[in-house]
Amino acid sequence: MPELPEVETVRRGLNQLTLSQEITGGDVLLQRTIAYPFSIDEFIENLNGTAIKSWHRRGKYLLAELSPSSWLGVHLRMTGQLLWLDKNEPLHKHTRVRLFFGEQQELRFVDQRTFGQMWYVPGNTPVETIITGLAKLAVDPFSPDFTVEYLANKLQKSRRPIKTALLDQSMVAGLGNIYADEALFKSGILPTTLCTDLHNKQIEPLRTAIIQVLSASIAAGGTTFSNFLNVKGINGNYGGEAWVYNRTGEPCKVCGNIIMRIKLGGRSTHFCSQCQS
Repeated sequence: MPELPEVETVRRGLNQLTLSQEITGGDVLLQRTIAYPFSIDEFIENLNGTAIKSWHRRGKYLLAELSPSSWLGVHLRMTGQLLWLDKNEPLHKHTRVRLFFGEQQELRFVDQRTFGQMWYVPGNTPVETIITGLAKLAVDPFSPDFTVEYLANKLQKSRRPIKTALLDQSMVAGLGNIYADEALFKSGILPTTLCTDLHNKQIEPLRTAIIQVLSASIAAGGTTFSNFLNVKGINGNYGGEAWVYNRTGEPCKVCGNIIMRIKLGGRSTHFCSQCQS
């Protein structure tokens, strides 16, 4: 699933390529991809003639600010891709939505698993009332509000394993399986540690590690282990830099101990039993 670094990579690419360009039409190939409005024709009609002012990210959501005043929301979910392509580029079999622009360009939403969604939000409507998941999001890790005190307050209310808690978007917005494993390794915390058993001397390095691993992945263009691509169709490079994620059975880059893999909350979890305690 694209996590914060992958979504941020897409956002930056879209801001480089699509700003001030008018949407001249579109085509919806899978109706359930459009979460709002419920009419496909209405979705395309509302977007037609608008121009993209800026792309924003909130957690794992992408929000395009449009002119005249309105919004286009996108959530990539498990396998979604937003690709900036020539209109004559052959259609990928998993193409779900096409938005047309001038000069023979288009923005394609490709989604193999079909869990991704798009929303059109009128300008006089609060975005959170249409894209309801936004209202449940916690503070972004890059926000000044993501302090040690904030994180400690969130964690002390939970008796879940720390790895499971970090995947909760009401705990930390944008963090997912890859970077939760990486941050826990960097901060030396076992993923099975209960949140209530953590103390402030552990929470401060955890906060720092979350920001560090997310920053490193953004700098590498995100992670591609399966199907993530940026808007130009290029893989992310963080996977080769990963400390523990997807490295089961390989030696730890710090101590040489074998990286282990367990399941927590139904999710694969990777760690070093010697570096993490």
